[in-house]
Amino acid sequence: MNDFFSFRTMITPIIIQIIFWVGVALCLIIGIGYLLVGSQYFGSASVLYGLLILILGPVAVRIYCEILIIFFRINETLTEIKHALEQRPAAPPVQTTSPG
Repeated sequence: MNDFFSFRTMITPIIIQIIFWVGVALCLIIGIGYLLVGSQYFGSASVLYGLLILILGPVAVRIYCEILIIFFRINETLTEIKHALEQRPAAPPVQTTSPG
């Protein structure tokens, strides 16, 4: 719980997954809406739009969410590198000798 309040544990990746599923659901609802209602009132162009939204909408939402997740993965990797460097024993200082 201390990690949560000190912002060491990120909750945003979980929220991004929720945003993904809400986005997919909206794409499906809007795409089906275009297919059903649009074909009656707007013709065949809206059927094409509906199909495009059904197919490309979830893909676009997935790409957007993956880009957001990349930032958090970079943060996790950098944190792991930092911890590994902190645990590594310090190297002895290098002494340079001057010629002469």
